[in-house]
Amino acid sequence: MSKEKIESSTKKLNILFVAAEVVPFAKTGGLADVAGALPKAIKELGHNIIVVMPRYYKIDNSKLRKLEAPLSVPMGVMGEFWAGVYTSTLPNSDVPIYFIDHEEYFGRSGLYEDDGGGYEDNDNRFIFFSKAALQLCKMLHFTPDIIHTNDWHTAAIPLLSRTRFVHDFAHAANVLTIHNLQHQGNFYRGLMDVMEVGWEHFNEHEFKSFDRVNLLKGGIYHADAITTVSKKYAEEIQTEEFGFGLESHIRGHSHKLIGILNGVDYNEWNPSVDEFLVEKYDIGNMSGKLACKADIQKHFNLEVRDDVPVIGFVGRFAEQKGIGLIAGVIHGLLDLDVQIIMLGTGEKWAEGFFSDVSYHRDNFGLHVGYSDELAHKIEAGSDMFLMPSLFEPCGLNQIYSLRYGTLPIVRGTGGLDDTIVNFDEHHEHGNGFKFYEASQEALYYTVLWAINIYKDDKKAFEDMQETAMKQHFGWDDSARAYEEVYQYALNKKRK
Repeated sequence: MSKEKIESSTKKLNILFVAAEVVPFAKTGGLADVAGALPKAIKELGHNIIVVMPRYYKIDNSKLRKLEAPLSVPMGVMGEFWAGVYTSTLPNSDVPIYFIDHEEYFGRSGLYEDDGGGYEDNDNRFIFFSKAALQLCKMLHFTPDIIHTNDWHTAAIPLLSRTRFVHDFAHAANVLTIHNLQHQGNFYRGLMDVMEVGWEHFNEHEFKSFDRVNLLKGGIYHADAITTVSKKYAEEIQTEEFGFGLESHIRGHSHKLIGILNGVDYNEWNPSVDEFLVEKYDIGNMSGKLACKADIQKHFNLEVRDDVPVIGFVGRFAEQKGIGLIAGVIHGLLDLDVQIIMLGTGEKWAEGFFSDVSYHRDNFGLHVGYSDELAHKIEAGSDMFLMPSLFEPCGLNQIYSLRYGTLPIVRGTGGLDDTIVNFDEHHEHGNGFKFYEASQEALYYTVLWAINIYKDDKKAFEDMQETAMKQHFGWDDSARAYEEVYQYALNKKRK
């Protein structure tokens, strides 16, 4: 994005926010967290915003209100499809959320995949969803100034709003947020006939990639503004290491690219109000953290000790999250005077490997699966939190950890690099421990360093905890940054 000064918007905007997953209704990753929180913060700034997502059949429709009129969705060569529409509000807000209901596409066990892998018709599923979101606006007589799309699932919308639906959305500006560039939406070239945008857009500058349709590539081309979920990630995706083949394409559109760090909901992730904790605590009284530590040690049948460092991990067992690095050093770390707790699910080899470690080690706790309550308890009861990601567009757990006084141990990539300041032993400042090389050796010695500071320099460790807990990464800051991006996109659209 250009360096020109962007005036904060004073006009109330109509904003259509379209996402494939939204907390608390459906989640596989960070996109859902953003979609469940950012619209509420934008609403607080005085704008009109509606959220649209699929009604996956895991979402209980008995708690939703159904709109009477069905929704017609044109699908090009496939003909006309029909959808139902349910509505509710985002929890603890008056932000409307609409659910596109279609059994053939969304009446499945997973969002994008099941045990057999990704759904073969994901292309048609999300073109259907994208068109349905635009059709819904027409049904509701809602005229958006801004259409905010997210990742490849909705990346066709910027072009759809300028071609197939131009008569209703000609004045709308498009903002596309990239939460994870690894997933781009690559499909067969015939998808152009389902999109109904014209084959002239199937070229190397727009949607064409190795004779296939790349939805995210086309979205990047047609969006008026592009955001990523941290400043560092906005830089990284322009490099070969993190660009996943789109780095040169993104560099060509870097004038409209900006990184905005995700926020966190401190009404949920805050040890002074966290209902999951056995005892609440805050920066002025940390005694409750020791009670939380004993609670999590008991839960995992570990020896209850105040003096042993507890290191937590909550996340997907996936290569992106550095699970291979952890597997390579886990036995060496457990030979030290330390306790390690892991909560997560993912790649089957990892689930099996860590289950075997749990069977043979009495200072290791494991829960395969996910529990929101347990995630909160691990954040509060751990002394340090492990995030050795190979890449991390933003990351939220390291930000949660800061508020809980649980010092992050991270690899310096993406949002991890933006949020964690490495401990400086000479000046005794920082809010965590950071390494850069994606190697088992770098991870091992950084954890060893953190353990030594915990054991040998208690004052420095406690000072870091105080620094961490004072930091603020609220959605209010992120919403104001997005407000500026919206105004930039509108100004660009008018030129």
